[in-house]
Amino acid sequence: MTESSQFSLLGQRRFLPFFITQFLGALNDNVFRNGLVILITFQGVLVLGMNHSQLANVAGALFILPFFLFSATAGQLADKYEKSVLMRRIKLLEIGLMLIAAYAFLTKSYPLLLFVLFLMGCQSTLFGPVKYAYLPQQLATEELIGGNALVEAGTYIAIILGLIIGGLTVAIDSLNQTILSACLVAFAIFGFIASRQVPTTRAVDPGLRISWNAWAETWRIVGFAREERSVFLSILGISWFWFFGSVMTLQVPAYTLDILNGNEVITTSLLVAFAIGVGIGSLLCERMSGHRIELGLVPFGSIGLSLFAIDLYFAQPVTSSVQVSSVSEFLARPGSWRILLDLSLLGAFGGFYSVPLYALIQRRSKRKHLSRIIAANNIINSIFMVVASVLSLAVLNLGFSIPELFLLLAALNVVVAVYIYSLLPEFLMRFLAWLLISLFYRIRPTGLENVPDKGPAVVVCNHVSYMDPILLAGSIKRPMRFVMYYRIFQIPLLRFFFEHMRAIPIAGAMENEQLMNEAFERVDEELEAGNIVCIFPEGAITRDGRIQRFRPGIEKVIARRAVPVVPIALGRLWGSWFSRRKGGGLRKVPGRLFARVPITVGEAVPARDVTAARLELLVRTLRGDER
Repeated sequence: MTESSQFSLLGQRRFLPFFITQFLGALNDNVFRNGLVILITFQGVLVLGMNHSQLANVAGALFILPFFLFSATAGQLADKYEKSVLMRRIKLLEIGLMLIAAYAFLTKSYPLLLFVLFLMGCQSTLFGPVKYAYLPQQLATEELIGGNALVEAGTYIAIILGLIIGGLTVAIDSLNQTILSACLVAFAIFGFIASRQVPTTRAVDPGLRISWNAWAETWRIVGFAREERSVFLSILGISWFWFFGSVMTLQVPAYTLDILNGNEVITTSLLVAFAIGVGIGSLLCERMSGHRIELGLVPFGSIGLSLFAIDLYFAQPVTSSVQVSSVSEFLARPGSWRILLDLSLLGAFGGFYSVPLYALIQRRSKRKHLSRIIAANNIINSIFMVVASVLSLAVLNLGFSIPELFLLLAALNVVVAVYIYSLLPEFLMRFLAWLLISLFYRIRPTGLENVPDKGPAVVVCNHVSYMDPILLAGSIKRPMRFVMYYRIFQIPLLRFFFEHMRAIPIAGAMENEQLMNEAFERVDEELEAGNIVCIFPEGAITRDGRIQRFRPGIEKVIARRAVPVVPIALGRLWGSWFSRRKGGGLRKVPGRLFARVPITVGEAVPARDVTAARLELLVRTLRGDER
């Protein structure tokens, strides 16, 4: 896999027509929604007695409500039928809706426009499960991060263009909305044309009987999502991001008018800054994760969301007394660049947060249920987004200002992040591993495809430093259970990591025979559960950089449970800060910081061929002279 892999997908028929189809759909949604919100906000339109601030939140809720009502049915349809045909039919429905929207804009029928907004939510509900279930059927596992990053970036580029086009068409033709109406119909037609080139993508469950009982099916598909704990918690994490993003973006028009003392041009510039940030953050995910599904980026993203939401409050806590009507005037006012930077970084950290979660859901869900699990994701997303609209209305009606709402949201994000990461420590551990590796090392893993994607296995590796488990955990996408010498396990600073990684402490028979036997029992339990167990057969960290004799404990493990053994060699770590000196103590002077550390994974050895001597020879060969 090359560094340019995610962009090479844009030259392939299995991705490009799909990408254009979903891009134009997102573009049309945002041209319509933002054109409508800006029209209502800055032209003083009242609908059913509601003002601009109330209508912005009601519009958001109307668009999201169908995801809750109809996602269960949409997920079943996406699993039962061939996906390219479904895409074309959904795009035909979009053309019809845009014709109705054009009529409503031209006749200034605002209640009808709100109804069309609801129907567009229905159309997006149908498209969502098809879109995200299409990717893992057409892309390889190592392409999922890149593919999702492109879709996420493309969606936010579409948002940027939708903001610009929606805002400009309203400003240029504020009385008739002819240009806006023409754009909506044209984008829908072009989207249908693109959908005709999407390759055939087979149905994963053609024998599925559609249940039209939406309530019963909703609970059923949520049950599918809960079968794999990490998938369900990822759905909750994504839903929280949509909650966070909804609260932020729904308030931007009113924030511009009431706090920044600006107009629709300033609103567009703020939303463009946020969208550019998400696009950049999404595209950086593949590079930062090394083409792997790197869960460590998720806590990194959540930290950034809180930090920059807090800073956004302090950037402009009260209403500005200086009115601005152009971007240049806005940027000339003190603090404006800070606001744009905060919104851009909120978007970027949102990309770091959401892209790995989408990829994890696609990777770990059962393929037969994937569309319905995506539908469950959409249902839970919609609940969170509707709650976001209701909470925003409630908080603002209590007398809070919009900046104070941003501050409250940042605090809630901290609470939610702590809760989720306490339920699934894998996210936090991957973050800490990713952070430490990024700060102190430049790892270069090869042969990762030799680690089985599913099922039990034992990994054996030479032991060079106290960082070895963290380096391995940060390189291999599957969680591993590490067997380590109990005295290392008990080191105060590192014990926190090892406990949350569910490491298994072990001692020699002469030191603590009971602990040794308990360790072998726990290893066997983990293998029986289908997990990967990592063993350092030397029994201690090297003091001279050389690989020591492998002890026969590995043979005892395999004798109890016959599983494949994967040899791994670590290089260029001896002499680093966390390795031992020849006298045995920890090095006190940093060495080999930012060194390129090769992590070489060999082919799995069948259980029948496993001996300690053979594994030692394989690891020596894999490492070579790079100690």
